Amino acid sequence: MKWLKFRIETTEEAEDILISDLYDCGLEGAQIEDKRPLTALEKEQMFVDIMPETEADDGIAYLSFFKESPEDEKEKAALKEEILKTIDEVVSADSEFLNIGSGKVTVSETEDIDWINNWKQYFHQFYIDDILVIPSWEKKKDEDKDKMTLHIDPGTAFGTGMHETTQLCIRALRKYVNAETELLDVGTGSGILGILSLMFGAKHVTGTDLDPCAVAAVADNLEQNGIDPGKFDLIIGNVIGDEKVCGEVLEKIKAYDIVTANILADVLVPLTPVVPRFIKKDGIYITSGIIEGKEEPVAETMKANGFEVIDISAQGEWRSVTGRKK
Repeated sequence: MKWLKFRIETTEEAEDILISDLYDCGLEGAQIEDKRPLTALEKEQMFVDIMPETEADDGIAYLSFFKESPEDEKEKAALKEEILKTIDEVVSADSEFLNIGSGKVTVSETEDIDWINNWKQYFHQFYIDDILVIPSWEKKKDEDKDKMTLHIDPGTAFGTGMHETTQLCIRALRKYVNAETELLDVGTGSGILGILSLMFGAKHVTGTDLDPCAVAAVADNLEQNGIDPGKFDLIIGNVIGDEKVCGEVLEKIKAYDIVTANILADVLVPLTPVVPRFIKKDGIYITSGIIEGKEEPVAETMKANGFEVIDISAQGEWRSVTGRKK
């Protein structure tokens, strides 16, 4: 199916009013592009290894609306004319009391895209040291038949193991996981750290995540790797400041042997004071997602909350800080 795309150049200030007025005229499903900085809440709810790099905010916004494109050229031309007239009327009316910006409209034609699956063309099997990571849509090669293999599909929750921060965590986990390990993984995403810990021999994993999409992603990845789902409990919520979630974490296991958090330095600093209530004496706290230069604040926060810093590892511009509870 083909679609007509109507893209309006406007301002961040005007985008909400324009969308509302155009909705009233029958144009729905607006796609918004702007460079407005993320709020603190939006950053907290980003389920990625690292925050995306963004350009300086210039106040410009682009609103795109889509209409099914008729096959008949005359019908298509008539539809374009009708919608352009509607947009022009709304923009003109709103510009009398609002800074609309240029109001320039461009029209293009686009094909249907399978947004859910389109990213798969960019994700192929790869190695983390001697571990083969392979998605469900690729086959294992004969030469890899004896390799430890992680079958992973990130789905709509992030985490494939490709990022340096995840690999730093995986190497730390290999050092400390044993058959008695009870692991808490804060910000579990697709479950990669917990699943690999179980493959390394861990007894049980509890994961927490803010994103409800993690539930299906973790369940799918456990199934693909033939792991008993009873060994992995997932809790949706934030252990920072939410006593209900903290209570659920402690109901699973009173004290964990290892806590992992592959998030961001700005989240690790407020998270770290919460971690001692979850972890055993001599328990291991593995953190990553730390850009070069921010490892010291994380390490100092660990020390201030009863941890001995036992390792700071690097891969590229990323750092992992590991502590032991005194």
